[in-house]
Amino acid sequence: MARIAVVTGGTRGIGGAISKALKAAGYTVAANYAGNEEAAARFKEETGIPVYKWDVSNYEACAAGLAQVEAELGPVDVLVNNAGITRDGFFHKMSPEQWRAVIDTNLNSLFNMCRPVIEGMRNRNFGRIICISSINGQKGQAGQSNYSAAKAGEIGFVKALAQENASKGITVNAIAPGYIGTEMVRAIDPDVLAKRIVPLIPVGRLGEPEEIAHCVLFLAGDEAGFITGSTLAANGGQYMV
Repeated sequence: MARIAVVTGGTRGIGGAISKALKAAGYTVAANYAGNEEAAARFKEETGIPVYKWDVSNYEACAAGLAQVEAELGPVDVLVNNAGITRDGFFHKMSPEQWRAVIDTNLNSLFNMCRPVIEGMRNRNFGRIICISSINGQKGQAGQSNYSAAKAGEIGFVKALAQENASKGITVNAIAPGYIGTEMVRAIDPDVLAKRIVPLIPVGRLGEPEEIAHCVLFLAGDEAGFITGSTLAANGGQYMV
């Protein structure tokens, strides 16, 4: 029987690539999305992957959404916490709303998504939890104190949850992408990309969403059962830990 995988923010960008790669590898995938109905409908039609709408910053919505997934598809074996937003601005000008929105969606969502599934994973003695952090959670980034704090918090969360659940066959890991060629990144002024971003990347190019998806496939598989509490940097050599 195919394992069940849930991907938050799973219909676009890196999340869309992860959902498609998991399906191609034989998983039964549920792709969560927040609000872009048109993109979600198009994704479902193109891939055949069922889509589920809920707000990952709301615990009750996550619990209800995951209950629906489990009722329709089965118990969740693999959880990919990918959903995230940015509300950039220098800290001395940042509003409480900008701060809270990013922390709620990017960090608090980890509790909201993991808590409803962790007991089932423990009872079944198997689980894979993979959190998509960021290079900016490792090195920080001006204008992103909220985002950097949330993404650094993801890494701490992963290390703690991994220790608690290792004896139950559950691994918990993070992936920290660098600049990936998503629709959002490719919308940056080409001159800025060419002169100020790509030169900082030793491999000389942006990453591709599919490359992050391959990282997820590895960590989700049985072959990665001895890897837990780790952060896999996928940034083209831009930041080496």
